[in-house]
Amino acid sequence: MTQLDVLAELKKLSTTERLRVAEEALQLVRQELELVHSIEARSGQKQRLAAAAVALRDDYAAGGELTAFGALDGDGPP
Repeated sequence: MTQLDVLAELKKLSTTERLRVAEEALQLVRQELELVHSIEARSGQKQRLAAAAVALRDDYAAGGELTAFGALDGDGPP
């Protein structure tokens, strides 16, 4: 069904029915936008976490700054 077909059918409906159709159509658009936003947010979060992991990799590697605290627990190298 084309846009022109939809508009022609809408003209056959009462004002109340057209309003209900418009409200339902807007709800569908909102749901789709929320889904797209959610997907983009998760993608951005994954990218930020990956960048943070790369940035901190050397600190957590053997001999990095954070491994020095293991000696205090007796878990790391002396």
